[in-house]
Amino acid sequence: MTFGLSEEQKKFWAKAKEWAEREAAPHAEKVDVTGDFPVETIKRAGEAGYMGMNIPQQYGGQKVDGVSYALAIQEISKACASVGVILAVHNSLGAFGIYHFGNEEQRHHFVPDLAAGKKVGGFMLTEPDAGSDASNLSTTAVLDGSHYVVNGKKRYILSGTNAETFVLFAMTDRTKGAKGISAFILERGTPGFKMTGKHDMMGVRGCSPAEFEFADMRIPKENLLGKEGDGFKMALTMLDHGRIGIGAQGCGIARAALERSVQYSKQRIQFQQPISKFQGISFALADMSARVDAAELLVWKAAELKDSGQRFSKESATAKLFASETARIVTERAVQIHGGSGYMKGSPIERHYRDAKILEIYEGTSEVQRIVISGSLLS
Repeated sequence: MTFGLSEEQKKFWAKAKEWAEREAAPHAEKVDVTGDFPVETIKRAGEAGYMGMNIPQQYGGQKVDGVSYALAIQEISKACASVGVILAVHNSLGAFGIYHFGNEEQRHHFVPDLAAGKKVGGFMLTEPDAGSDASNLSTTAVLDGSHYVVNGKKRYILSGTNAETFVLFAMTDRTKGAKGISAFILERGTPGFKMTGKHDMMGVRGCSPAEFEFADMRIPKENLLGKEGDGFKMALTMLDHGRIGIGAQGCGIARAALERSVQYSKQRIQFQQPISKFQGISFALADMSARVDAAELLVWKAAELKDSGQRFSKESATAKLFASETARIVTERAVQIHGGSGYMKGSPIERHYRDAKILEIYEGTSEVQRIVISGSLLS
């Protein structure tokens, strides 16, 4: 890995930081309280180019290198974690999934609207009985003439209330297990498509996860991504990419909590001096800083490996694991440093604490990341 950022990456980082502070941060508390999808902020993200960061210009995107992408997700998540994860899922799973695995006709038909932010992308893998065991899908897709007939349920689908174009995974041959899973491009409004509820989460509440039911839903066979049976491999590839974004989100949340804690410790007076003067506080800040710095480097390493074309499954899992746990540890310590004021509703620290926990769960739990890492070590 080349240590240090290029001038181009630094400029992109500064631009993302300025955009996030202007467009996302002012609405973060309202998004958290209401749990509403931040429609206008996401629209402006599309206008600024943040919805097509993994898509080449010929398909309407503004592709950047992996480190720059991670920096943008970090800064936006630092300002508003809900907006950060919406963009991460859209870029790394939805838009990227269709671009990377789609044929030219599919790319030209679906990707430009996603890259421009005219439509939000989603990722439909998780089911009521298939979470970490993603190969155990119950949703089926049976070819009937020119269409696949889909029946089943999906849950915890991020951006589910507002996303319009999804990558859907379903069983096309149950006898083959994971090798019988296929991927499809699914558009909202397809007959048989029904959103059955919205989940009310503890944190990142504006990403508006939802659950769905499909009853004899007919998807044109031209919407099959790749070949039948390739779906599970596609999902793993998309998640490898996605975990870099979630790692970057963890860095952003942790960095926000650290910066607020440093500022607060200098201002809070107890026993006639700022609490930053107490070794217990200063050492806690030092530990928090070390973890955040290390998490950022792990994310950047995975991003650079991805850009180089090398295998990066272990590195993306490591980055996601460490950054997710760092976000939880750092925000927990931040609450402690802030004391009662950090535990109150309306406090950014309280919001960061709640936002951090989900990072250890979605796009592969921390336990799944350990399976990936150990599998690589022991293979």
